[in-house]
Amino acid sequence: MIYNASLFAQILSFIPKNDFDQIVQSYKGNRYTKNFSCWHQLVSMIFCQLGQAHSIREICGGLATCVGKLNHLGMKASPKRSTLAKANETRSWEMFRDLFYRILSRAQNEFQGKHKFRFKNKLYSLDSSVIDLCASLFDWAKFRRTKGAVKLHMLLDHDGYLPSYALITEGKTHDITVARLLQMAPGSIIAMDRAYVDFDLFAKWTTNKIFFVTRMKENLLYEITKFLPVRKGSNILFDCEIQLTSDKARKSCPFPLRLVVVWDPKKKRFLRILTNQWTFAATTIAQIYKERWQIEIFFKMLKQNLKIKTFVGTSANALKIQIWTALIVILLLKIMQFRSTLNWSLSNLIALLRMNLFTYRNLHHWLDDPFQTPAKPPDNLQLTFGDLFTGQHPGGSK
Repeated sequence: MIYNASLFAQILSFIPKNDFDQIVQSYKGNRYTKNFSCWHQLVSMIFCQLGQAHSIREICGGLATCVGKLNHLGMKASPKRSTLAKANETRSWEMFRDLFYRILSRAQNEFQGKHKFRFKNKLYSLDSSVIDLCASLFDWAKFRRTKGAVKLHMLLDHDGYLPSYALITEGKTHDITVARLLQMAPGSIIAMDRAYVDFDLFAKWTTNKIFFVTRMKENLLYEITKFLPVRKGSNILFDCEIQLTSDKARKSCPFPLRLVVVWDPKKKRFLRILTNQWTFAATTIAQIYKERWQIEIFFKMLKQNLKIKTFVGTSANALKIQIWTALIVILLLKIMQFRSTLNWSLSNLIALLRMNLFTYRNLHHWLDDPFQTPAKPPDNLQLTFGDLFTGQHPGGSK
């Protein structure tokens, strides 16, 4: 890592540039390019996310004010607005998606086995979030009569809470449609809400030894075939084996399922949790479902701190580039958060980085102690507050 460069340049060093060059070459992304390469586009869009730029004008203007500090970013000059806008509209968004997965594979090596449970199974949460769009500007994103939207589907890996799978679809796409596309290793555990209750899918996962934990729908028909022991003093009301009784559900999923009924003292309600996992204690099943809330927190953090609610381009390609860039930034932030000895929240890390992007500090030292006083420059290069008003410059000249 280059330490005599800005924090922004050091953050970009986490990106495997050779991998990105290979991706660009496979998509021929730099074809017909003179001065504005795909790397320049990536840097500009990452600056959009970390610098909280609201428009193409702000991205280009923000980079233009940092002339002299762009060399370490791999850029000679800031882009023109028309150049960046055209690149976002025409260059394939798949390049940014592929880069995301390259960085993810490296990050997963650092976070492997970092979830809080004792079992070694991979734990995931599955959910989606609707991103509202203006129907008149994004006329391709049909959702409702007067409203446009896209939907971001995500599988969250609880080892480090990394987004291990993401898919951007039309707002009308059903969650089950995406769940059926997932490929997971046997022994994986997936926590999800009631929108994903589908007995054909449950039968497929059970056959492939993939475990699910979800809430039961209120109108589900079943019969209890066996009661399982419950530990006294816990909030588990009962734990039992059930068999689906409706003809359609039983035909789709002939396997026995497990029902765990939990009392939630905070919200004063019963939770009926459905699973095909038989070896874990009922309290562990309840904790796994509670852990599903982490993906809700992730979506909230993503929307509040990065630029995925307002967009700098209106085409489908530009929108997807911006969302995938946001997910790339999340991985970079997660790596920094993990490597720091300070207990950063992502929102605080993003906020302070935004204020210090072009300061020259050692990134690792800054992550451990962002409030330390940096080394002073030589005395003959230091201006006093009074010099600003007298016009006196270092060395005595005016």
